[in-house]
Parts: sequence; structure tokens; C-alpha cells
Amino acid sequence: MIKILGALLPCVFLGACAASNTIRTSADTAIVQTSAAPVCGGIGAAKVAQKQAAIETLKAGYDRYMIAGASAANNVHVSQMPGYYQTYGTATAYGNMATYQGTTSYVPGATIVSGTHDQGFAIKMLKNTDPGASQAISARETLGPKWPELVKAGAVHTCA
Repeated sequence: MIKILGALLPCVFLGACAASNTIRTSADTAIVQTSAAPVCGGIGAAKVAQKQAAIETLKAGYDRYMIAGASAANNVHVSQMPGYYQTYGTATAYGNMATYQGTTSYVPGATIVSGTHDQGFAIKMLKNTDPGASQAISARETLGPKWPELVKAGAVHTCA
């Protein structure tokens, strides 16, 4: 539970767990690249990239898109900080004789999770009247009923 909360805290304080970049490669094609926080996972990064592809499609004046290519990378790293040793003991003296009973335990350092889950989509954008449009994904359906607000915002910053 504490590890989950520790992973979520950067997202809560920063307000953003994902970032996307879109590169237009022609009038009707684009490359969408997304990086998401470790807590999002690869699926979260893919969902953000999908929503970003839908936003870019609508912003460009199209209705639907097809994913023509995809790539993904997991660049998440986990590091363990150095820990320390704790020793507890009891010394007892009887005359000229002494005994010591002790226990030493290791306390590991904090675990640090860093890096990103990355997703890339190459998309082909289509209008509803274009040949093959019936096989493409509806950008509005992908974004849901609040699609105008998402298009106005221009980017998805959370994987939730």
C-alpha cells in the first residue's frame, strides 16, 4: 500500500503523469509519441497515445484514424538506496566477568522508481466520406462524450 501511494504522489503533486508529442508527417498522417509515469504502466501509456491520436485527428479536421504502426518501450528502473545496520544488545557484569547479548539487523534504504513507459503510434487520418473509413476508429467515440473539451485542451496528461 505504501509503495503504491509513493508511486502516485508525484502524479498528484505534479498534476501530470503523461506527456505526448505529435509530429505531422503529411496532411493526413502523423506520429504520436507518449511517455507515461511508471505508475501508469504500458497499458496506461497506450491509452494516452490512443486518446492523443484521436485528439490530433479531430484537430486536423478528420473524423477517424487508423493505427498504421506502433512501438513501445519500458524504460522503468528500480533502484535501492543504501541501508544501515542497527545493533541492540545487553551487557551484564558479574564480578570480573561480563557477557554481551546482541542482535544486529539490516534496514534497507528507500526504493526509487524512475523512468517511463513509452508508446508510439503512426496514424492515418480519414474523413467519414473517405474510402475505407468504415474500418477506421472513430475519434469522437475514442474520446467519449467530453470530446470537445479534450480537443480544446489539446493533450492528455493523465493515464487515469
